[in-house]
Amino acid sequence: MEYETKIPGYSTGDPTSFAYPTARQRWPVILTQIIDDAYRSVSHCDDAEKSAEGKRIVEELAKLKYEVQHDRALAPIRDDGNEDVAIYNNQLEQLGNPTWLNVPWLYSECYMFRRVNTSFSLSTHWKNYDVFARQKIKTFRSSRPAVLELAARYKDLVGQLRASKDKKLDEEAEKILFMEMCEICLWGNATDLSLLTNLTYEDIQKLQGSEARKTAEKNILVNDLAAAYDLLLAAKKDGPKKERRVDIVLDNAGFELYVDLILAGYLLSAGLATTVVLHPKSIPWFVSDVVPADFGALLSAIAGPRHFYETPSEEDLLQDKTPEPLTDAEADELSFLFQEWSGFHGQGQLVLRPNRVWTYPGSYWRLPHEAPDLVEDLKESELVIFKGDLNYRKLVGDASWDPTTAFTEAIGPLGPGSGLNILALRTCKGDVVVGLKPGEDEKLRQTEGGGGDSGARKWAWNGKWAVVSFSKGS
Repeated sequence: MEYETKIPGYSTGDPTSFAYPTARQRWPVILTQIIDDAYRSVSHCDDAEKSAEGKRIVEELAKLKYEVQHDRALAPIRDDGNEDVAIYNNQLEQLGNPTWLNVPWLYSECYMFRRVNTSFSLSTHWKNYDVFARQKIKTFRSSRPAVLELAARYKDLVGQLRASKDKKLDEEAEKILFMEMCEICLWGNATDLSLLTNLTYEDIQKLQGSEARKTAEKNILVNDLAAAYDLLLAAKKDGPKKERRVDIVLDNAGFELYVDLILAGYLLSAGLATTVVLHPKSIPWFVSDVVPADFGALLSAIAGPRHFYETPSEEDLLQDKTPEPLTDAEADELSFLFQEWSGFHGQGQLVLRPNRVWTYPGSYWRLPHEAPDLVEDLKESELVIFKGDLNYRKLVGDASWDPTTAFTEAIGPLGPGSGLNILALRTCKGDVVVGLKPGEDEKLRQTEGGGGDSGARKWAWNGKWAVVSFSKGS
């Protein structure tokens, strides 16, 4: 495709790629969950016209699942008035009538979620319905232990930062704190709902919390956080009173959005940024991705934490369980977060800026051509942080790079000379990875479940390993 890397991408027809089990196993599970959620909402609908329309949507979603499972050809996206329809359909035409089980992975997965959205966007009564909202809230509730731990840590941290505002802090200590906050943000992505289709409440708890982070530090294969910190520190020293912006291109809602806000609040409180711009998706996307409404839902949850955490869920009622009440200290710490974040938001220091381009089907190699205004705006930022696996895949074109390829090379037109300072925080949940030392990929393939001699890079599929990659734009 024009403006893309010429390195071949991953395909759902390649048995050695994670795309292969994704198309055959994960997508049918995700689509079944989507259908179940829509059916559940329709069954509780009293409006006859809305109910009838909802049933038609459920039928369309069931048809989509059938097409995937029976390897049908991808049909053009129906025109719902959005500018990305032509982008999707032009690329589909260039791909030459592909079928679900032998098609470029990045395009087809984006296409699948866009097809789901089209069924809702073309409706009258369900236009703004988020078929994933129920799951996002449920998972945030199940993240309670880590939420409370971080709330306590954050309140204490902000208190210390304010108490030492006029004192010279130890720069090495500041750097370590920055790196820990970013690592919290990195591993928050371990609750990606599109992969956690079978995990229990106990499993989710194990993926979160300080002990889990300490254990996971050794699994960061590339760690460029020090370079990103040096950049922000230099900007702070250069002009402490001038506008210094950090952008975060968001990934998942729920607990991950919570840790993203922890990072944003820390950057503002520490003076490493004067404004943080958050970039959510414009439509429900990849199960758990952030849309603007998720920001309001999270703030609402921590604004009334007792109601949110102590009210029995539907599952609690079925199992005759009563949630444990919050302590006064826990409620106060969450209330402190709400006051901090809503205050930053009210003062224009914490900004939400959705853009339809984040749900286009192509890689970010196309951004200078498809979204030049966005690229120019991002150049105003001291640092653009891209969160999660999908953003990383899009940055590097989801191409089958040699794993020793430099990140700065793999991001093509967004690399050095672009004017963009980029930091990618990514736990590996797909095939592509760059920036590794020679021999490291081979070594990881020989670990248990790592892929061995199968030709598959299975070690990179499960979120156990991470890369934190930086590119300076000048």
